[in-house]
Amino acid sequence: MSDTTDKGSLLVVSAHAGDFVWRAGGAIALAAERGDRVTVVCLSYGERGESAKAWREGHTLEGIKVIRAREAQNAAAALGAEVRFLDAGDYPLVESHDLVDELVHVYREVAPTVVLTHTLADPYNGDHPAAARMALQARVLAQAVGYDAPGEPLGAPPVFFFEPHQPEQCDFRPDVLLDITPVFDRKRKAMECLPAQQHMWDYYTDLAKRRGVQLKRNAGPNLGLPHTTMGEAYARVYPQVTGALA
Repeated sequence: MSDTTDKGSLLVVSAHAGDFVWRAGGAIALAAERGDRVTVVCLSYGERGESAKAWREGHTLEGIKVIRAREAQNAAAALGAEVRFLDAGDYPLVESHDLVDELVHVYREVAPTVVLTHTLADPYNGDHPAAARMALQARVLAQAVGYDAPGEPLGAPPVFFFEPHQPEQCDFRPDVLLDITPVFDRKRKAMECLPAQQHMWDYYTDLAKRRGVQLKRNAGPNLGLPHTTMGEAYARVYPQVTGALA
C-alpha cells in the first residue's frame, strides 16, 4: 500500500474471527515481514453465523467462542500479527457508541499508518458493513483533538476496503492490486488454521490466482512477474495524496 521504508502500523478491523485471513492475509504478512506493527481487531468471533461446523458437532456458544478464538490466534501468529477480540457478538453485529469508543482507543494506541476493513455494502452479511461503518467513524473521532481517549490525535491514515466474498453484489471495484506472491504460503497456512471454514481455503486460493493474473496484466510485460503471481484486491476510500502521478 505504501512504498515508504519507515516502519508502519497496520490496523485491520474485521467483523468476524476469520475475515482478516481470507480478505487481507497477504497484506498482513507483507507488513509483518517489513517489520511493521500489525494489529487485527475482531469485533466478534463469528460464533453464530460463521461456525456451522462447530454447531453441528454439538458445541455450546461459549465453547465455539473458545474454538474460534484459538483458530484466529493461530492464523494471526502464522501471518505475524497481534489479534484482539472485542466479543461484540455476530448475526447481528450491533453498532454502538461503546464499541466505536473501544475502536477509538485502539486507533489512538496503535497509531495506524494504514487501515484495512470491510466494504460499506454487503447484502449477504450485514455484519460486514456494520464493521466498516464503525471503523470509519472511529477513525474520524480518533482525529478529534477534543475526543476523550488516551494518546495523541490520529493523523489521516489511508483506508482500504478489502475484497468481499461476492464482490459483484457489494459494489466493489478494486483500484489497488497487491502482489502477495512472496507471502502466499503464509496466507495459505493461516487459512488452514481455520478448519471451521475449511470450504473457504480453496476459494481464496483460486481468487488469489485470478487477482494475480489481473495484477500481471495491469503491471505490463516489462515487470517480468512470474506465472504464479498471487494477488489481493483493495479499494481506496480516501484520495491518494502525492506529489507526482504514477
